[in-house]
Amino acid sequence: MSKFWSKVVHGLTPYTPGEQVQMPGLVKLNTNENPYGPSPKAIAAMQAAAGEGLRKYSDPSNAVVKDAVARRFGLTREQVFVGNSSDEVLAHTFHALLKHDLPLLTPDISYSFYPTYCSLYGIDAVYVPLNQRFEIDVADYRQPCGAIILANPNAPTGIALSLAQIESLLAMHPDQVVVIDEAYVDFGAQSAAALLGHHDNLLVIQTLSKSRSLAGLRVGFALGHSDLIAGLERVKNSFNCYPLGQVQQAGAVAALDDVAYMEQTAQAIIASRAWLTAQMQALGFEVLPSQANFIFARHPRRDGAQLAAALRERAILVRHFKAARIDQFLRITIGTDEECAKLVDALRQILA
Repeated sequence: MSKFWSKVVHGLTPYTPGEQVQMPGLVKLNTNENPYGPSPKAIAAMQAAAGEGLRKYSDPSNAVVKDAVARRFGLTREQVFVGNSSDEVLAHTFHALLKHDLPLLTPDISYSFYPTYCSLYGIDAVYVPLNQRFEIDVADYRQPCGAIILANPNAPTGIALSLAQIESLLAMHPDQVVVIDEAYVDFGAQSAAALLGHHDNLLVIQTLSKSRSLAGLRVGFALGHSDLIAGLERVKNSFNCYPLGQVQQAGAVAALDDVAYMEQTAQAIIASRAWLTAQMQALGFEVLPSQANFIFARHPRRDGAQLAAALRERAILVRHFKAARIDQFLRITIGTDEECAKLVDALRQILA
């Protein structure tokens, strides 16, 4: 605490990211990083961009990245917003589109950055409980609100809504912005981008961190009606006109265009997820049905925090949350087949 802090700073509870531990032989399954490297084409593009041209400012409009995103989704440049990670895109979205007289609706168990943004920007929120199966029940959102934001697949549960469920939510609230945060969508869920042509109140947010293995590059984007995008651009240009550097832009374009590589690695993770789910269930774990690059699991007779600690002693990191209703669950990133096998062997020893 400091007497020099602004009033808003005293009331903030910052988001706590997963640990970035340096440990020999570490099996790191706690931060949902992709176990496979980025597209070789993206690496080559970034190496080519890292030259004398870096003395100049990057293009503040991020036009080449917007065009690559537009090609991928069949949109126009005016329907695309680009930011320095999807977290920055989310921050601008909360600031520009989600603060209204009526409260924001969002799940009680979801991405834990959402309450932080609400606190930072003074947004009133109603946290709608997940049902007993830890699912988002769209019917629960039939209530007055200023806007809605959902992660799909949800984090940390990994459970996804169908396009039909999302479309019913959009029809339910035609005069409110509905944001669908799709950080994990490429691992088996359906993107709401397919609905953009029919709903001007829909904003879809994605990242290059997960399915394109570029968590260290920090590139995210939003898709939506040009009026929504214009609002985001106003906030961005009042905050930071140059969010993406030249190396980021070059890598992002190459990664977005290399669809085959992304789909290949995503399918490998989906296959590993199915194997790990079956192995965990054989060990007695309840595993929620995931369409993300992680699973969410609990054991009926073992404490979640104690399991996480026992795994850590064996140089295996998983994520444990202390929040109500989910304090017995472990969120486990899908690693390589070798990493998943090491996790299963360690759990077998611990449970024995």
